Amino acid sequence: MSRFNAARIDAVSARSLIAADPGVLLVDVRTPAEFRSAHLDGAVNLPLEQIDDAHLRRIVANAGGPMVLICQSGNRAERARQALAGAGSTDVAVLEGGMNAWIASGAPVTRGRPRWALERQVRLVAGTIVLVSVVASPWLPAATIAAGVIGGGLTLAALTDSCLMGTLLSKLPYNRAGGVDVEAAIAALRRAATAPRAAAAGPHSSPVRGPGQATTDRRPG
Repeated sequence: MSRFNAARIDAVSARSLIAADPGVLLVDVRTPAEFRSAHLDGAVNLPLEQIDDAHLRRIVANAGGPMVLICQSGNRAERARQALAGAGSTDVAVLEGGMNAWIASGAPVTRGRPRWALERQVRLVAGTIVLVSVVASPWLPAATIAAGVIGGGLTLAALTDSCLMGTLLSKLPYNRAGGVDVEAAIAALRRAATAPRAAAAGPHSSPVRGPGQATTDRRPG
């Protein structure tokens, strides 16, 4: 039975849940660059674009407890939730508003080198293409086609709740800085799931850290 009353959980409720239940797993589905810029303490980074069907089944098998999915605004985390639900997961919720809402609520984050969020990069690229197309149109009328393509793409992205441009941008070296070893991340997720049970069975052990990506220290957020 799921511990969540809905598919989404707001930042305040999530913070209370994390503090009360050390078994809650935090999975951040953003790019490595976004994760390193700012993330919840204890989160494991599993970029959405790197999770295939085989990984989904293993994540579900290794979770063994409630899972909160995190992205920048909530959209990518929702897609991950739907994918996990299709793989059999029932105890999972999306952090409503993502990192934007978490930071706005005043909750603590672990910060690193600042990086632009993927959504911001999409706005920059799309806006630049449209602007250049409009400026160039008096000399190159066909340039308006590019603006139309971008407009159509953004409309389709809104209707389907997906973003091809975002997917393409996520593959750039800028967004994959540091990279994510999916196998190591799943192993870190498994350790995070078993740590509370081990602590309940014996003396408190030292926090475990995944290789270069996320801490599985279950300190309250």
